[in-house]
Amino acid sequence: MTYILQEFWPLLTAAITFFLAISASGHALIYKRDSRSAVGWVGLIWLAPIVGALLYLLLGINRVRRKASDLRAIEPVTLTPQSEFVCEPATLRDTLDADNLHLLEMARLGACLTNLDLLAGNAIEPLQNGDAAYPAMLDAIANARRSITLTTYIFDNDPVGREFVEALAAAVARGVAVRVLIDAVGARYSLPPITQRLRSRGVRVARFMPHFLPWTTPYLNLRSHRKIMVVDGHTGFTGGMNIRVGNCLDRPTPHPVRDLHFRVTGPVVHELQAIFMEDWQFTTGEKLDDAEWWAPPTRAGSVMARAIPDGPDKRLDNMRMAFLGALAVAKRQVKVVTPYFLPDAALISALNTCAMRGVEVDIVLPAQNNLKWVAWASMAQMWQVLEWGCRVWLTPPPFDHAKLLVIDSGWSLIGSSNWDPRSLRLNFEFGLECYDATLARQLESATDERIAAAQPLTLEQANSRPLPVQLRDGLARLFSPYL
Repeated sequence: MTYILQEFWPLLTAAITFFLAISASGHALIYKRDSRSAVGWVGLIWLAPIVGALLYLLLGINRVRRKASDLRAIEPVTLTPQSEFVCEPATLRDTLDADNLHLLEMARLGACLTNLDLLAGNAIEPLQNGDAAYPAMLDAIANARRSITLTTYIFDNDPVGREFVEALAAAVARGVAVRVLIDAVGARYSLPPITQRLRSRGVRVARFMPHFLPWTTPYLNLRSHRKIMVVDGHTGFTGGMNIRVGNCLDRPTPHPVRDLHFRVTGPVVHELQAIFMEDWQFTTGEKLDDAEWWAPPTRAGSVMARAIPDGPDKRLDNMRMAFLGALAVAKRQVKVVTPYFLPDAALISALNTCAMRGVEVDIVLPAQNNLKWVAWASMAQMWQVLEWGCRVWLTPPPFDHAKLLVIDSGWSLIGSSNWDPRSLRLNFEFGLECYDATLARQLESATDERIAAAQPLTLEQANSRPLPVQLRDGLARLFSPYL
């Protein structure tokens, strides 16, 4: 036996190496969307025998989407048809301004992405910072009579977090059905986590994707970044704001954060509630199908809106494709507000194409980011949008966490998504696309206020960074898919 192994081990090794190379290369050729990525991996697999195949096995296979799809094997909540409020293309055409009829293309895209109806009759009110958002949310909780659902990424155990605990506990004491879902990683932003306090006060709470050591598992990349609250099935809140004292600029805090949240009323609140219910059922197994969680839809305003849920499961790329679609149809003006700006090549090309077509493209970012490595990576690719005419504005402190996309004073996208790979590929996110000129102009005004106080970033400034800084930023950029 030893003799046979000694005689044939080179042939056996060659066969194993060839089998691994063929298998790994075939997988890369079939499943890699980006041809450059496929070429790179195939080259590594063949130029570094065995090692290249093992590296591809460990790092090259996208297990996030597969794992998310396996874990999220639940049926979506079936919404009761709201035919009275469904906005058909003809209705939308009659409602849009004459110079915004091209936004009909976005309505078709939204329908294809989500399989959800565009609903008329909504009111969407911007709430600046926690100073306006938290009192509105706490007031809604105090007046709840039947049910409250709340999901968030961060729910800090601080003065603001404890105000929410007391309000939710009081609602439970009144007989209101309450469900609170907090991301398991976000819950650890403050210690002890707020979940202990919620449970001690009788509030039903669960953690999304809980793990003993989440930083050691791939589930660190499967986070719920959604922020949704629905009260009595008819009043909703959504946007990008977590629950923490730093969002209250009128209170003393070492890390103040500027942000935007939104109060939502009208038929589209049913879509907010449905997304929460899916997440709750996935996390706890409990299906919320009693009447107390819903309210008959009523007309509240003039905004036509549709939910855009996004995540690394079957809804992968919903938000990214919504961004791309909006940039493709824009004719006059694009306004982007985001705290984290790490767009991929397709989004960069879409922004540049807008600018070259004569569309005014304004990108508003914080001058001082709370995540330095994200700011470094962002700066490393800033020249790519500046050289083609996009305008980049850097707002002064406090750190701005708001997320907005407004197109041609007629279409707006609000919600939890940032312009970075973590939001667009790894997190579960939620957004609302809105068709309403009044709301769009409100959000444009909020953006223009930021621009008025901001400093423009020029291509010369981006290119004149010292060499050590450029090397640091370039190195950070290599890790942008994981930031």
